[in-house]
Amino acid sequence: MRIALALLLAASPALADEAAAGKPFVVEYYYKARWGHFDEFVKLFQKNHWPLLKRQKEQGRILEVRAQVPRYHGTEDGRWDYRVTLVFKDAATAAAPWLEQERVTRELYPDQPTFEAEERRRFEILLAHWDLPVTEADLGN
Repeated sequence: MRIALALLLAASPALADEAAAGKPFVVEYYYKARWGHFDEFVKLFQKNHWPLLKRQKEQGRILEVRAQVPRYHGTEDGRWDYRVTLVFKDAATAAAPWLEQERVTRELYPDQPTFEAEERRRFEILLAHWDLPVTEADLGN
């Protein structure tokens, strides 16, 4: 993620300008689950990943977290099942490692073997996952 973000900032003057200005940085994370495994994915996400995101929000690293599911179905090639939108403090924060991740993970999940197995399972049931930094487009009003 950090390497991809650095490459994206280098290739996109608009995003680079936004990053330099220290503005909030928005990334949408898309998840596409294997048929029949959506509920399992959401259960594992809420159990093991949501608390980590909440902690980052409490620390001010993330300003906002939203999760969305599509109301209707789409084509298989364009299908996604779960989208999590994170608003980071700024692009530099989004690109930098969360230095407290290991400590917080051990604090929240003392049974590390179970946590690691469940996180492996969460990603095993995915067909696809992608991260998409987004910015507001000027409509020329």
